[in-house]
Amino acid sequence: MAKRPQLTGRAAVLAVVVCAIAMSLAYPIREYVAQRRQIVQLEQQKARELAAIRALEEERSRLQDPGYIKRQARERLFYCDPGQKCYVVMNDQPPQGKKGTAGEKKAARPPWYQTLWESVEAADTGKGTKAAEAKG
Repeated sequence: MAKRPQLTGRAAVLAVVVCAIAMSLAYPIREYVAQRRQIVQLEQQKARELAAIRALEEERSRLQDPGYIKRQARERLFYCDPGQKCYVVMNDQPPQGKKGTAGEKKAARPPWYQTLWESVEAADTGKGTKAAEAKG
């Protein structure tokens, strides 16, 4: 009894055909997946843009209300109606959390052009600048 070969001609042809079909389908499937991903991204972008449009429409409707405009003018620009007395209270104390008082002065810093000129002169003479000498 003769042994049959494990790989027959028909099986080889079938394997080649299956590989050819798989290779021919690989590119279209990859493009399909890429297009689906792009569609999802575009839908997300559309949702963000629609939310922005809704917010702008709400802002527009608020700006068409004369009461809102008056309120904003009073709050932001300190406007008053004619004949009305308005007061602005100035705070004598600095806000909490800020260091220093109004009487303290920061260390005087020379203007940038003076620092630049001193560095040019120092490079010419081979010496350091006043700022560099003060740091060192």
